[in-house]
Amino acid sequence: MQMSPNKIELKACRKTKFKKKTTYFLVGLIVVLGIAIVVFSLLLHRPAYYDPPDFVYSKELSPYLTHELLPQLYNGVQSQEPFDLYVSQEGINDVIARSKWPRESDGIRFSAPEVLFVPGGIVLIGAAAAGGMEFIVTVVAEPAFDQEGLLNMHLSKVKIGAMNITPLARVVAGRMYKRSFSAEDIDTKDLRTHIIASLLNNEPFDPVFEIEDKKVRAKKITISDGELIFHLTVVDE
Repeated sequence: MQMSPNKIELKACRKTKFKKKTTYFLVGLIVVLGIAIVVFSLLLHRPAYYDPPDFVYSKELSPYLTHELLPQLYNGVQSQEPFDLYVSQEGINDVIARSKWPRESDGIRFSAPEVLFVPGGIVLIGAAAAGGMEFIVTVVAEPAFDQEGLLNMHLSKVKIGAMNITPLARVVAGRMYKRSFSAEDIDTKDLRTHIIASLLNNEPFDPVFEIEDKKVRAKKITISDGELIFHLTVVDE
């Protein structure tokens, strides 16, 4: 039995539509897979500048801390005059390398951190492992003083691999802040607490800390390649 011209035309039209739909689907699938591959590659990217120190856990304090940094600080305080505290990138990483790693929080395992001092900013890089995969996370903080002398550790950039997730990270950080700082056992007088609040919630604080029976205030922070300088003054009681 021979098909009528109308039926043949209808069949051909359906075949053409099916081919078009199949083509669109395949093209869409290729695009989605391509985007997924690019995103995945960006997430797994390992920055060339990431070169963590050799980690050797030790109960003894770093010689840099005991022989260089603390003597600088104590001598400056005793002088009763404004002074500068020089902090080297290499020394800070030596202090970190002697701490106990990895550390785990909320199912995420953190390890191999490294601190970099770059003009105007402090960079913290480290490995974060979750779900059997490891990513390199980069966090950049830019310390700045306001007109009242309060210090804010502005969270300027957060990256996973080569992917910038700063807007999302700020939202997550704000939620972490609200969750953590709702606890009654948080010591709001602790300088470390203020630094965390500043990073997570963009809250400025008075940069005053105690050295024995003296109080010291940071008036300015200068950061160059490999070095951070605290410009300090002893607070009169």
